[in-house]
Amino acid sequence: MWLTDWVKEFFRKADMVLLALIVAASLFGVVLIYSATRYLGQDGIRYVPIQIISILLGVVAYFIMSFVDVELFTEKSWKWMLGFNVFIILLLKTPFGVGAETTGNNSWLAFPFLPVNIQPAEVAKVFFVLLLALQCRKLQDWGISRFSSVVQLAGHTLFMAGLIAVISGDFGMSLVYLGLFVIMAWTAGVKKRWFLLGLAGSAGGMALVWSHLPSYIQERFTVVIDHITGNPETLYQQTQDRGWQQTRSVLAIGSGGVFGQGYLQGTQTQSTSEGTLPARYTDEIFAVCGEELGLIGCVAVMLLLTAIILRCIWVARRASSPMSAYIAMGYAAMLLLQTGINIGMCLYVFPVVGLTLPFFSYGGSSIITLYACMGIVSGIKMRSLPSWLRDRSQLE
Repeated sequence: MWLTDWVKEFFRKADMVLLALIVAASLFGVVLIYSATRYLGQDGIRYVPIQIISILLGVVAYFIMSFVDVELFTEKSWKWMLGFNVFIILLLKTPFGVGAETTGNNSWLAFPFLPVNIQPAEVAKVFFVLLLALQCRKLQDWGISRFSSVVQLAGHTLFMAGLIAVISGDFGMSLVYLGLFVIMAWTAGVKKRWFLLGLAGSAGGMALVWSHLPSYIQERFTVVIDHITGNPETLYQQTQDRGWQQTRSVLAIGSGGVFGQGYLQGTQTQSTSEGTLPARYTDEIFAVCGEELGLIGCVAVMLLLTAIILRCIWVARRASSPMSAYIAMGYAAMLLLQTGINIGMCLYVFPVVGLTLPFFSYGGSSIITLYACMGIVSGIKMRSLPSWLRDRSQLE
């Protein structure tokens, strides 16, 4: 009986618009993943079923998280959440940690009892947003723009971003954590001068550590700058070496034109030969869409993601408390950052940093995590009314 009551309340109060948007995006992603894995033959059969199962589990996570009072949960369990974040990142240094030689990252956990790998930084990101929102709310009492407050917020962020960069070498995910801090701190009311100082400090810090960065990281940035500026001296680097992945992506998108080459008809997407579009069902799924469905398909992808982000912002603006607003804005920022960086990689205006396109790219742990985050946003929408008004509405 209690489950029936929960289901009725879910359909009555949960954010069904948000759920419909993310399911639509995910199913669109399944369509693209099917096309992007056909070239693998029998080896590619498993990807679509795993993605569909992950979506179903994600819907369950959305349902459950809609009923969780995340403010109370975070308040009571923040120490455990912080400890969990550190622990799951450090697991990458155990025999369960796996990576890819081509990217230099060691970003995944492979457990023999699970059919999919887990990306710890993705899971930790859920709790990072909650913890940063709690910090912002507590520091409001002392003055969010005070030096000590900014140091605490920045210290937490730099610790997590640095831990991920050092343990896994995943600088792309570290950038997302830094971006989350900037957007959430701005939302919380940190004054502009701190962002200007942070920008200047970041530029100075980059200049100091640039020579100490791995050469492959340096080349990922320089090859994009050379491509944008049209430097002829590094043409080989731009097209055949470090810029090869992005060159293939741009060619795929450009060859699609307005309406695309046709679903399951993409030249690079369906090619089995080497030297064609890499990471088709993960990092480069947007290029697959551009090649086979053209500009129309790419616009549809961007409209869906924009609608999801705007819905999160809409919930944030109607949240019943500042902390809930920070959480919803944090998850909106997460989607905005990953979308912008991923599409930027595919269009050759951002370095390759190994970030997938939310809801569209293949990835079981990523899909379930995203649905859980959106479930938290749905829960904020369910509790958006003041308690006295919510109690009165129950009597009607």
